[in-house]
Amino acid sequence: MTIYEPFHLPIVSVNRRSAEMIKYASNDFLALKISYMNDIANLCELVGADINDVAKGMSYDQRIGSKFLNAGVGYGGSCFPKDTKALEYIAKQLGYQLRTVKAAIDVNKDQKMVLYKKASKRLITFSGLKVAVLGLTFKPGTDDLREAASLENVPLLLEQGAHVFAFDPVGADNFAKIYPESDKGRGSITYVSSAEQALLEANVCFIFTEWGEVRAITPAQYKQWMRTPLVFDGRNLYNVDEMQEAGVEYYSIGRKPATIGVIKEPHHFELQKS
Repeated sequence: MTIYEPFHLPIVSVNRRSAEMIKYASNDFLALKISYMNDIANLCELVGADINDVAKGMSYDQRIGSKFLNAGVGYGGSCFPKDTKALEYIAKQLGYQLRTVKAAIDVNKDQKMVLYKKASKRLITFSGLKVAVLGLTFKPGTDDLREAASLENVPLLLEQGAHVFAFDPVGADNFAKIYPESDKGRGSITYVSSAEQALLEANVCFIFTEWGEVRAITPAQYKQWMRTPLVFDGRNLYNVDEMQEAGVEYYSIGRKPATIGVIKEPHHFELQKS
C-alpha cells in the first residue's frame, strides 16, 4: 500500500472479483450516460428541443454532474465497446440479462449511422459527389480507429459511388491500411493533409471527430470552400444560428437544422485523374 501513499487518494481494498466488477461497472456506467444522451438527443429533434440546452440544465443537478453529457455519433475506442460487451457476455453466461447495458450497446450501434441516414434522406444518393470527411479516429488526440464511426460510414459512401476526401491529422495512415487510396470502381477515397483540401469544391461534409483543426474552421469558410455548403456534424461543433447566418445547410445531433439555401440538385464532382 505504501507505493500509493504519495497520491493521497482513498485506497479501496476488495477481492479480485469485486475489483474486476468495479472496472466494468464504471466504464459501462459512462457508456450508459453517453447512449442515454444520444437517445434523448434523437427525441429532442422530434419534439423541437435542443440537446445542448437539455444537457446544460441537467449538469446543474449534482446527482448527475456535467461529464459525458455530450450528444454525438456514439462512443468508440477500446474501453467502452469492449467492457459493455464483456459484461453483457458474463451476465449471459450466468443466465442473467443486463438490460440496461444491452440498451446502451444497441443505442450506440444505431447512433453511429444517424448522420448517414440523415444525409441519405436529404440527398438520396452520393453517387458522383465529392464527400469531405473530417476526422477518422474515434476521438481527437489519438490514431486509434477502434469502433470509430468513420468505419461504419465511409464504406457505405464508397459503395454508393462517392468520391471521399478524408482528413485526419494522425489517423489517415491507419485508415489507409483498411481502405487504400483508390479511384477504381464506382467510389474512391483520397487522403488529404488539410481540412481545406477536403472541403474544396465538396458537395457534402461529414464531421466524425472533433479535432482542433476542424473546430478552427469558421462557418464562412464552409460557405467559401464548398461547392454546396451542406454539413452533417456528428460532434455538434457549431452554433446552429451562426451556420444559418453564413448560408450553410447544417445538420447536427439533437438540434434543429439550419436549412437556409437548401440545395435541390448538387452538382456532381469530376474526379481528376493523373
